[in-house]
Amino acid sequence: MPRTKLIAANWKMYKIPDQARDFFQAFVPLVADHTRDEIVVCPPAIDLSAALEAAKGSKVAVGGQNLHWEKEGAYTGEISASMLLAAGCTHVIIGHSERRQYFGETDDTVNLKLKAALEAGLIPIVCVGEVLEEREANLTEDVLRRQCLRAFHAISAKKAAKMVVAYEPVWAIGTGKTATPQLASEAHSLIRGEAAKAFGQPFADAMRILYGGSVKPENAKALMSQEEIDGALVGGASLDPKSFAAIVKY
Repeated sequence: MPRTKLIAANWKMYKIPDQARDFFQAFVPLVADHTRDEIVVCPPAIDLSAALEAAKGSKVAVGGQNLHWEKEGAYTGEISASMLLAAGCTHVIIGHSERRQYFGETDDTVNLKLKAALEAGLIPIVCVGEVLEEREANLTEDVLRRQCLRAFHAISAKKAAKMVVAYEPVWAIGTGKTATPQLASEAHSLIRGEAAKAFGQPFADAMRILYGGSVKPENAKALMSQEEIDGALVGGASLDPKSFAAIVKY
């Protein structure tokens, strides 16, 4: 069975609710007839209500950018899986490189968040990827293996069934640099191999692995044509409705 591609937008810390409404008003008609791929937009938490209202009745899903692994508690500024679900979200990004780089997230906290998301029934988009120094030191394989091993720890294949992984070479995020389709495909193969070790080959064959890192309308088709690439996690180019629609329709 071919894997249905998932094209996900990560808005990071951009857009207020009115801007989110304007985006969906322009974007939804552009992809109204698009059935080949799944589409999800992950705005800042402040925009979730506006985004969900604006996306109602369309094929565009809405997700969170982060979550805490506890169900509730004295965790000022955090958001739980049940809160995302109650808002109407279906997806959540976990372990984005910027969360690791700026907010101290580790492979172990990614594992805790992944367990919480799966337990709640959210579709987690788990991010893995190497920084430039690791790429130049030929450590990419070691880094990806470690990140996958820790992220997948003590999770059953049954629980992990909805999981999506996003490979994002950190050196390609927001820099304009993009991993060549071949480099990306090789990394995806390695990640799929780690999933096979953790959950079995049938699971790995069905699991979707997205590419993230300066995805634009100009390079989307070349990346998506790779058999190992099952969609994209799009940052800056997802902020403009026409640009993101062009990537969706590659």
